[in-house]
This record gives sequence, structure tokens and C-alpha cells, in this order.
Amino acid sequence: MKNKFEGLNMLMHATSRRDFLKICSLIGLGSMIGIDELQAYSSKAKGKVVIVGGGAAGLSVAARLTRWLENPDITLIDPSDKQFYQPGFTMIGGGIYQPDEVYRSQASCIPDGVKWIKDETIAIDPVLNKITTKNNGNISYDFLVLTPGLQMNFDQIEGISRDRLGEGNAHCIYDYTGAQKTWKAIQDFSKTGGRGIYTNTYTKLKCGGAPKKILLLTEHYCRKQNTRSNVNFCYYNASTDLYDVPYFAKRLIEIFNERNIEVQPTHHLKGIDTANKIAYFDKIEKVEREVKNEETGETQLVKETLRTPVSTHYDFMHFTPPMSAPDFVRDSGLGYPEEEKAGSWVMVDNETTVHKKYNNIISLGDCAGFPTSKTSAAVRMQVPVATKNLIALMEGKAPEEKYDGYTACPIITQYGRVLLCEFDYKKTPQSTIPLVDNSQEQWAAWILKKYILKPMYFYGMLNGYM
Repeated sequence: MKNKFEGLNMLMHATSRRDFLKICSLIGLGSMIGIDELQAYSSKAKGKVVIVGGGAAGLSVAARLTRWLENPDITLIDPSDKQFYQPGFTMIGGGIYQPDEVYRSQASCIPDGVKWIKDETIAIDPVLNKITTKNNGNISYDFLVLTPGLQMNFDQIEGISRDRLGEGNAHCIYDYTGAQKTWKAIQDFSKTGGRGIYTNTYTKLKCGGAPKKILLLTEHYCRKQNTRSNVNFCYYNASTDLYDVPYFAKRLIEIFNERNIEVQPTHHLKGIDTANKIAYFDKIEKVEREVKNEETGETQLVKETLRTPVSTHYDFMHFTPPMSAPDFVRDSGLGYPEEEKAGSWVMVDNETTVHKKYNNIISLGDCAGFPTSKTSAAVRMQVPVATKNLIALMEGKAPEEKYDGYTACPIITQYGRVLLCEFDYKKTPQSTIPLVDNSQEQWAAWILKKYILKPMYFYGMLNGYM
């Protein structure tokens, strides 16, 4: 057992992709995580490929294209100096990772041969195949990979902004600095006690399990500090269900009940009074009422949405902002119309990842309008499908690879235990780890979450090897 933990620590702190692959082999993890180092796939397809967005999806596609195309012509547009392992923000917020453990320089993550334009995209013209950047003018493309991630709309919550996180003890782990403030605040909260409230949001969001994770970590931390009796918790849920996959929701409901965590369904956060520590919500209820037709005298049931203002005091708060595709996606006409699907998520075919209107565009990752959770695990499964389908389009062929909606959300239920939620479009469980009962929280899933997924991300996924 000691040797295994030594290997896991080495894995977590691997300094290169070669180290990562070697250590995986030594401790027997290669087959479990699916390293795909030898890929007999090659194409002579030509065309200028521009990738907008250098996160998990964009870099993974770039890495595969550089290896699979005999003469790649790839340009990446992204303004970032750092590449963040964003699932690590929850781990920072829970005191599990140090802040400097979750990023690398962006330059070190970009594949050799890819031209990097360090700039922001402000518009796309999909008819003229043209991208407008903030500082470098217009960039043309033959094929576009649209992977800009999503934007967090803090401005839609009155009384708070991204640069004011922590003010009034209102925190958010979806922000790198915010995650660091959250961990300090959790430690203080466990000492002072009081009322802790946590919210999710009414939009699609990245890592939908994160609000639950930080709540459950806080609760367990207070138990470890013997201060649980001084703290009470309430989870303000935007939807009616605690989790939308019944197979995993059952155990989550049990955990919340076992730990005496109150759940308030259908509450949409509208504002925060940081000076007085008051959160404002709209409680959303679907009601039916009878309406009489004056001409016929007949009555019929009419469905209405009832919004009731609710306010509550808090001593500690973690909130989740509404999220959407970046504004330029909506403004460029590449997203779903708001009346059809809120959030302006990119209008892609759910199986092929090809845009529904422009077949020289593929999109994946957080910005894409897939009806599944937005996680790095989902991106890992989307990348090979999207890349092969892009190459097929470049070759003048029909895209044939299909994505089944697989995603995974490792919900940390306490320090040392994780409920590993894996499922597809049909909300059917899709376990990828043999002999692990995914209906219950597991120590093995904790090992995966704490030690393995981060090096997988930096040394495997971003290099296009898994």
C-alpha cells in the first residue's frame, strides 16, 4: 500500500508527459485511464483550421490534429497566459490543493507547430469565414473549431461582481481567486458558526456538481473540527430535483438527509446585500388555474409561473452565477435562439459536434449546446469524435463518428470519499471503473479525483493521448 501511495504522489507531481506515462505504467494505471499513445490514423486533408479558445477542448483538438494531419495548418486564438485545471478550483476551496498546483503556462501547453495568436475573439462571420480579434484584426479560416468555453454572468446578480468576491462573506469557487478566499472563509466559518447558505443556478453551468461538493466539504470540515453543532446549512436549489440523474440522486438525497442539510427547491438567486448579509431569491412555482372563456362559457386549465420574492440572512455564503456562451457566439448567430434554448449555446448536432447551419464549423466543450453536463470528462469523450469528424469534412466526406453524451461528475461527499456520477444522454449510468459500485461514495473514486485526474489533464488529455 505504501508503494502505491508513493506512486500516486509521484503521479500527482509528474513534471512531464513522459514522467506521467512512465509512472502510470509502473503503478498499473495505464489501462484504467485509457492512454491512447499509439493511434494509427493519418490524413492528407488540407485546409486552414482556426481554433477559437485554448482550454481543454481547444488544445486537445489541436494536439490530435497536429498528429493526425500530414500537413497541418492550425492557428489558435486565445488570450490566456495560464492554462488552469478548473476542476481543481473546488479542491482549492476545500483546502485539498494549493493554488499553484492547478495551472501551467499556456505556452507550455500549446502543441508544437500550432500558431498562437494571443488575443481575444470579439466577432465571427460564419458566412465570410472570418474572425475578428481585439488587437490583430481579421483572421480567415477554412474550418473553425469553436471552443471558447463559457462566460460567468456575475452582473446578473445584483449587489455583487467578480472583483468583489468575498465581500460580505459571499464566495464563489468558480473563480481562481474566489476559490482561495473560499477556503479561508470556510476555516473561519467553522470557528464562528452560524448559517451557511449555498446556491446553484438556473442556467446550464460548468461542473454542475461543484456547488454540492463545496457544501459537503464544508459540512465535513466542521465535523472534523468538532464545530458542526454550531453551524446549520441550507442548499438553495434552482430546480426541483437535487440531481437530474435518478440513479445518483437517490444517494445524494440520503446524504443530505443524514447530515441534516436543508434543501429549498426552485429558488433563483437575484441579489446579495453584502453589507447586511442578506440573499434575495425568486421562488419559482408552476401553477395551474381555471380560466373561463367568456364566449363559450367553458373553463380550461392554464399553466402559469408564479414568482415569490424570498430573502434570507446568512453568515457564510457560496453562490453560483448564471452562465452562458460568450457574447460573440450569440452576436455571430452561432448559438441557439434564446427562445429555443437559453444561454446562446452553440447550435451543434448532439452526435457529430458539427454546427447545424455551417458544416465547416465544429464545436465542443462548455460553449456547445449538448444536452449533457459541462465537465472535462465530457470534453475528453467529445474530442476524438469532433476531431475525426472535422478531418472527414476536410476530406469532403460525411462525419460518421458519434458522441453518446457521456459525462462524469465526481461529487466529493467528504474528505476521502467521492460519488462518481457517470452517465450519457439518456441519464443511463456508464461506469468506466471495474468493480466499483457507483451508486455509493467510494475511496477509490477519491484517489482518482485527488491524484489522477489532474495529471491526466495536463499530460494526457491536453496532449491528445486520452
